[in-house]
Amino acid sequence: MNEQKLYKYAFGLALFTIIYNILEAVFALYFGAEDESLSLFGFGIDSLIEVISGLGIAHMVIRIRRNPDSNRDSFERTALRITGASFYLFTVGLVLSAIVTFVGGHKPETTFWGIVISLISIAFMWALIWGKTYVGKRLHSEAILADAACSRTCVYMSLVLLASSGIYALTQWPFVDGIGALGLAVFSFMEGKECFEKAKSNQHCECGGSCKD
Repeated sequence: MNEQKLYKYAFGLALFTIIYNILEAVFALYFGAEDESLSLFGFGIDSLIEVISGLGIAHMVIRIRRNPDSNRDSFERTALRITGASFYLFTVGLVLSAIVTFVGGHKPETTFWGIVISLISIAFMWALIWGKTYVGKRLHSEAILADAACSRTCVYMSLVLLASSGIYALTQWPFVDGIGALGLAVFSFMEGKECFEKAKSNQHCECGGSCKD
């Protein structure tokens, strides 16, 4: 596969990520509200925020295709700041909502769809990670490889949703949905922090790891 085809492949992965997150958000928000599952509804909001991030990634691929040595432009930095602020607001909302559920003893009607959606998300995210890593290595692009590394956070959030949904399905313990929401809040805060750090520099940070110039 030549360089131009690899860049088309990278851009296709970015577009697929955006479309997938939109669909995931629609289903997670609908079933989260229908089943009164805070963790699933929160997962849906996270997917919406990832759409904003995905737009920045798609723009990044176009930029590095034109000039592989170029730095982040104003569009990417703005997208990162909006994404970071959204994650911070989302974190606050999750924490407050979890407290309300703990105090009120609220529990979901069912977490069946949380299990289904989280399993689908894990499968798709690992496929995307593999695809982004494949093209990033062949293009020797630290930016694309860093994006692939950051996609692992989405897998971790899916695992949190799977764990909370699965435990509730087995035990009917009322607090587990709120705990799952708090787990999502931790990763949301980390993602928000990462976004603002990237917006202030030209480094390619591999989420949770090192940054490369």
